[in-house]
Amino acid sequence: AFLPAFVYSLKVSPLVEKISDHKDFKKLLRTRNNVLVLYSRSAAAAESSLRLLSSVAQEVKGRGTISWIDCGDSESRKLCKKMKVDPKSKEKGVELLHYKDGAFHTEYNRAVTLKSVVAFLKDPEGAPLWEEDPEAKDVVHVDSEKELRRLLKKEDKPLLMMFYAPWCGVCKRMMPSYQQAATELKGKYVLAGMNVYSAEFERIKEEYNVRGYPTICYFEKGKFLFHFENYGATAADIAEWLKNPQAPQPQAPETPWADEENVVYHLTDEDFDKFIKDHSSVLVMFHAPWCGHCKKMKPEYEKAAEFLHVASDSPGVLAAVDATVNKALAERYHISGFPTLKYFKDGEEKYTLPHLRTKKKIIDWLLNPEAPPPPEPAWEEKQTSVMHLAGEDFRESLKKKKHTLVMFYAPWCPHCKNAIPHFTTAAEVFKEDRKIAYAAVDCAKEQNHDLCKQEGVDGYPTFNYYNYGKFVEKYTGERGESGFTTFMRTLRERDHERVGKKKDEL
Repeated sequence: AFLPAFVYSLKVSPLVEKISDHKDFKKLLRTRNNVLVLYSRSAAAAESSLRLLSSVAQEVKGRGTISWIDCGDSESRKLCKKMKVDPKSKEKGVELLHYKDGAFHTEYNRAVTLKSVVAFLKDPEGAPLWEEDPEAKDVVHVDSEKELRRLLKKEDKPLLMMFYAPWCGVCKRMMPSYQQAATELKGKYVLAGMNVYSAEFERIKEEYNVRGYPTICYFEKGKFLFHFENYGATAADIAEWLKNPQAPQPQAPETPWADEENVVYHLTDEDFDKFIKDHSSVLVMFHAPWCGHCKKMKPEYEKAAEFLHVASDSPGVLAAVDATVNKALAERYHISGFPTLKYFKDGEEKYTLPHLRTKKKIIDWLLNPEAPPPPEPAWEEKQTSVMHLAGEDFRESLKKKKHTLVMFYAPWCPHCKNAIPHFTTAAEVFKEDRKIAYAAVDCAKEQNHDLCKQEGVDGYPTFNYYNYGKFVEKYTGERGESGFTTFMRTLRERDHERVGKKKDEL
């Protein structure tokens, strides 16, 4: 399409597609699934927006499309009318509208900056960036390793840096207090934030021991001194801590359950078999000291044990095994989540039970021990189009596919459970495409521990994209079916565009 002379002098990217015909626009929406359209009342009104969008187009190449419709020229005026868009009514004479999967999605109403528009096009459903929140204006937002080094070198004031991930719930809950503290302490202290979720920041995560989110580091004159670990902190708590910053105090070790006063029998690798033989009816709770569900269940389990202890015709006894200490037992009985309840009758394992959470449910079940309903089959046992990979066949399997999105997960993780159905449906959409795979690795399995570590998994779920077995990037988009399918569709569109270009050249 003809571009005005000033557009050439502006060096508008050829990636910005100017459209004036309705048919061409319909074709664009049909063939591209992520399109941001600049409507302008005239070419002159579009000038500053086009400068910015040229840079955006370069950044999102292959993942999103930028288009421009000048409602001021006679041909495009009809198109704007058809689309019911009137940029003349806007203060700056421009309007940005987003189209997704062939249909209007939303008006772009976030910050009109390179970073924000790029972030929006990479994840149109995602939440705005932290720095787009006007309340966070006094937080110093750091985007790159270079910026971080520069800040640490030049800043004389004490500095608190929050390394975070955009999807992290604890980070989101803490941000309002953190930004309030940044405003109240402005001039005395610097509070900064940096999204380090992407793979490009592995070096920083290694250097500052970022093992989860948020990780908050305290610096003086560029030197890292301590971690700040009160993630429930108010702005006042942060200010108070900064007056006298200190390393986190080591937690007093919890008393092991076995050492507490209670009538539950605590069994070990050494005495387990003899105990099971000596008692005809035993319910055993395999637990871990750090497990929240176990801690919640413990008082009910103890109450049930006391009741059975004094009952004249007790239907059984209650025992517990710390699976983190008694690893031989945990391995023998394939314990992969906590708490796990197993029932033993006359020395033999009989049932694995869903959690009997209350004293009443435990006693009622022991009075009438019946087989529980069959457990829901594990993800890998179901017939789906997801490839389930393990350590030894991981790389070889990926090399056979051009595009693979791998979900590293743990079966007990709630975020994973939410994502699995969406990931499975996305795999179904592309099952006929031999170049594409959706794969999964269960990181809770011992044989996959090294693999998950090696692939940079530091939380669940983690999604990595591989090209013929080579890691390219972490997927940080939306964790619903449309996010997973849009990501893959974009890659395939890019492939088809390249093939088309090669044919044209021939």
